[in-house]
Amino acid sequence: MILIDRRQIATMIPHAGTMCLLDAVLCWDSVSLRCLSRCHRRQDNPMRRPQGTLGAACGIEMAAQAMALHGRLTEGGCGPLRHGYLASLRDLHFRTPCLDEVSDDLIIDVERVMGDATGATYRFKIAGGGAELLSGRATVLLRAPA
Repeated sequence: MILIDRRQIATMIPHAGTMCLLDAVLCWDSVSLRCLSRCHRRQDNPMRRPQGTLGAACGIEMAAQAMALHGRLTEGGCGPLRHGYLASLRDLHFRTPCLDEVSDDLIIDVERVMGDATGATYRFKIAGGGAELLSGRATVLLRAPA
């Protein structure tokens, strides 16, 4: 069941047009969020390599957008957008070289491990076709609102 669609997501994170890589929120709570993405199948995906492939590392950006969306939702979805920056990636596990080879929708799960007004650490996992494709942990620093 889709709780939030792509159009709504694009108003909640600072990624516009084809750079918004999330298509739907399936569920979320105060510590976690599950999203769906179909962007790996789109030919206009801005992260595609010149030869047309989409490397698995592009999943990190999908997970980062899911983290930003989770932060926005837990703040109530109002107020000025806050920009975040990936400060650290840990425990990365790539189980596929390319995401464009996956024919099914991608499911992105993020779980906040810790966080405050200045940043957060999340565990993330991306799955598709019944298999885990990418997982890891990311720390995001947030810029203070202007």
